[in-house]
Amino acid sequence: MSMSRGYGAFVFAGLLGVASTSVAEEPSEFDVAMGLQPDLANGAELYRKCVSCHGAEGWGDRSGSYPQIAGQLSSVVIKQLADIRAGNRDNPIMRAFSSQRALGDAQDIADVAAYIEQMPMTNRHGKAPGADLAHGKKVYEEECADCHGSQGEGDRKKQIPALRGQHYHYMVRQFNWIRNGRRRNADPDMVEQIQRFTARDVTSVMAYAASLQVPAERVAPPGWTNPDFPQHWRGWRPLAGPR
Repeated sequence: MSMSRGYGAFVFAGLLGVASTSVAEEPSEFDVAMGLQPDLANGAELYRKCVSCHGAEGWGDRSGSYPQIAGQLSSVVIKQLADIRAGNRDNPIMRAFSSQRALGDAQDIADVAAYIEQMPMTNRHGKAPGADLAHGKKVYEEECADCHGSQGEGDRKKQIPALRGQHYHYMVRQFNWIRNGRRRNADPDMVEQIQRFTARDVTSVMAYAASLQVPAERVAPPGWTNPDFPQHWRGWRPLAGPR
């Protein structure tokens, strides 16, 4: 009996030992990128891959086909790129541009995200004239401001995107994709919260969010074009410059 108890104790202790020395999980690519010092020169070089869709200035277009990414918080850009690469967000177009062939490693992600954040923005983004901004403001202040900020400035630490300066049609599309589950990396609390929004709530609050102005110090001067891409053709875009 004493031998049996001793053997059992030895096996149990061995199992504990195995558990206590288990290998720690590898840090996620997001965590790695967030801890790196960005190189803006490399970020500018990498951004060449983004110009064809987002534009040399990063302003997207008013139709909402492409968002204004200039000025977006770098932590938000890092999270979205890392989520697309990890398969946590479906975006067929971005999948190729965020692949390791386009962005080699976490350092590249950190670099291009930092470059995007420092780009000046435009206030000539797509808005929704004639919308019920009074109702939209009420909904925004009650439902959205706690996370996205009273002026749509977002939250760097929580990777909550800035909304100011974003195109109305882009925000409506993303809102609907979040609500119906198509944008799979959305905050679950937000997904649950917005289920009760009426059609009026959605159009009004998105119109109000689109009306939030970019701070003057972040707006590009009149006629500004990105000097890093002087030869890029800009003729097709409905955003000719800030006003």
